[in-house]
Amino acid sequence: MNAMEAIEQGQMVNRPEMRAGDTVRVHVKVREGEKERIQVFEGTVIGMHRGGARATFTVRKVSFSQGVERIFPLHSPTIDKIEVVRGSQVRRAKLYFLRELKGKAARMKEQKRPTTV
Repeated sequence: MNAMEAIEQGQMVNRPEMRAGDTVRVHVKVREGEKERIQVFEGTVIGMHRGGARATFTVRKVSFSQGVERIFPLHSPTIDKIEVVRGSQVRRAKLYFLRELKGKAARMKEQKRPTTV
């Protein structure tokens, strides 16, 4: 382990196992002036970029008929917690094709996975 990996190891946070296609609920800390509150962003994971402490994941949701995508750093202190709502069976690592699909066409087949506590 070199010096960079040793430093990054201390910044990593334990997160639940998730993959592309999973529906997740991300609880994000939002600062508004002096106050801090938690805002929930729920959507489908359409891609993950691995890389130790630099890992990110992209979540897409449709809000008021407008697609909204947000990229979250996986080990960021601004993320309070991540809940995996449901898993889906997909055949790709990146689900960018969902950007062109609407309504029922954008559904994915649910996959039953063993839950770990």
